[in-house]
Amino acid sequence: MYLLIPAAGMGKRMGSNRNKLLLLVRSQPIIAWTLLAAEAASTITWIGIISQPDDWSDLKAILADLKLTKPVELIQGGSTRQESVYNGLQALPVAAEQVLIHDGARCLVTADLFNSCAEAIRHCPGLIAGIPVKDTIKIVDEQGIIQKTPDRRQLWAAQTPQGFDVKLLKQCHAEGVRQGWEVTDDAALFERCGWKVRIVEGEETNLKVTTPQDLAIAEFILTSRGF
Repeated sequence: MYLLIPAAGMGKRMGSNRNKLLLLVRSQPIIAWTLLAAEAASTITWIGIISQPDDWSDLKAILADLKLTKPVELIQGGSTRQESVYNGLQALPVAAEQVLIHDGARCLVTADLFNSCAEAIRHCPGLIAGIPVKDTIKIVDEQGIIQKTPDRRQLWAAQTPQGFDVKLLKQCHAEGVRQGWEVTDDAALFERCGWKVRIVEGEETNLKVTTPQDLAIAEFILTSRGF
């Protein structure tokens, strides 16, 4: 299975002036934990890190330290996540029929989740990892007035990995460029093009490290895992 890791963003909400994935958690950069999980996943055979060239020297140093056994390619990112994934798709090896896309900031992903998504994408055109929403969700207007309370039994919080048929996802991204669509994840493009996306149950600990508070939670979870 081929894995693309979007890692081209900055850490604005983290209060950092550099790529947040280079910040340390338990003495390892955030991106390193993501890569170690991919290395441990038996289904992953190739990894592409989509990032800005300014970060490549740091990433190469991290890769040298990790000594991964799987091939890793650095791919130039775009100005948005959507553009970055588009670039990543063009850089996939010709043999790639399915791909997993996983945000580098979700550094607590496990090899088991990579493996379950890799197996599931062989039997459907698209999927996302997700978890059922526990909280009651409110839909609120611009004035802060609640307009609706949806049934949370039908609500899932989207995570990554997200998996897709490569040919179909390339078509969806090309259509997104043509139509000028701006989306926050690849599943949204897939859905807008009329393709069905399946949910694969994710992991409660698979949080996205976005704020300093998330860093503290990630430290705790990694410590509890014995790292």
